[in-house]
Amino acid sequence: MVPFSILDLSPVVQGGTPADALHRSRDLAQHAEKLGYQRYWLAEHHNMTGIASAATAVVIGHVAAGTSTIRVGSGGIMLPNHAPLVIAEQFGTLASLFPGRIDLGLGRAPGTDQVTARALRRGNANSADTFPQDVMELQSYFRAAVPNQAVQAVPGAGLEVPIWLLGSSLFSAQVAAALGLPFAFASHFAPDQLMEALDVYRREYSPSEKWPAPYAMAAIQVVAAPTDEEARFLFTSQQQAFLKLRRGTPGLLPPPIQDLDTMSSALEQSMIGQAFREAVVGSAATVKRGIEAFLERTKVNELMVTGALFDHAARKRSLELTASIRR
Repeated sequence: MVPFSILDLSPVVQGGTPADALHRSRDLAQHAEKLGYQRYWLAEHHNMTGIASAATAVVIGHVAAGTSTIRVGSGGIMLPNHAPLVIAEQFGTLASLFPGRIDLGLGRAPGTDQVTARALRRGNANSADTFPQDVMELQSYFRAAVPNQAVQAVPGAGLEVPIWLLGSSLFSAQVAAALGLPFAFASHFAPDQLMEALDVYRREYSPSEKWPAPYAMAAIQVVAAPTDEEARFLFTSQQQAFLKLRRGTPGLLPPPIQDLDTMSSALEQSMIGQAFREAVVGSAATVKRGIEAFLERTKVNELMVTGALFDHAARKRSLELTASIRR
C-alpha cells in the first residue's frame, strides 16, 4: 500500500494567532500519528501573516517533541535562504534529539517575495543558481568527519538525515535524479509539469548507496467530509487564501463561504481551477476514487496530502476520512 503523509503550513486563521496555529499543528501531528500517516512535514514561508511555520526547524522540534513514531521534517527548507552549514547543524540537532525520525526536504525557491528574500539573505550571493552545489555541500556535512577536517557540523557529522529534493518544475527533478535522492513534486499548487517531472526523474535517475532506485512522492490538496457538498464548502477557505495571494494581498485563513464565484472574476476562477486541478475534495467515497485515480496515473511511491481548513475539528476529521480509504 502506498504510504500517506501530511504537509502542513501551520495556517493562522482569522481570529486566531500564530501560537494557536503552532499548537494546532502539534495536535494534528499527534492525530496523524494515531491514524498511521508516514510523515508530517512543515513548510518554510516568510512575511506571510497566514503561515506560522517560518522558523521551520524550530516548529519541527515542537512537533517531534509531541509525537513518538511519525517522521517529522521539512517540506521544505528553502536552501537559498540559508548557509548549508547552518541547516546541517539545525537538522543534526533535530536528528540527535529525535533519532530516526527527521527528514530534510529542500526547495530552491525563496518561499516569499523578493524584498523579503533580500532581507533574509542580507546581500548573500547564494541563490537558486547555486542550488545543486549547496545540496552537495550540505550532504558533505552529514558524512562522518575525517581527521583535520576544517569545518564540521556539530551535531550533524555522521548522522542519518534523509535529504529530499522538492520542486514544481523539471529542474529539481533533474538534480534529484543526478544525485540519487528522493523527489517530491508540489502538485498541490503547481501541477502543470507533474507527469513530465516524474518521467524525467525516473528516466534519468542515477542510483545512490542510500537510494538504489528512484523514490517519488507527490503532494495534493485533499479535503474529505461526510458529504461532497460540505467538503467543497470547507475547501473555499483555501481557495480564498490562494486568490488573495495571487492578488498580492495575502492574509489570515478566512472562514469558508457558500459562493466563491461572488468574490472572483471568471479569469480568477479559471486560475484557481488550474492551480488546484489535482485537488481531491468530497466524501470518503469521492476522495477514495480521486486518490486511487491519481496514484494509478502517477505511480508515485508515496502520497502527501495537504489542506488548510478554517475549522480544526473539520481538518482532523478530513485526515481521519482520508486515512480510512487505505484500510
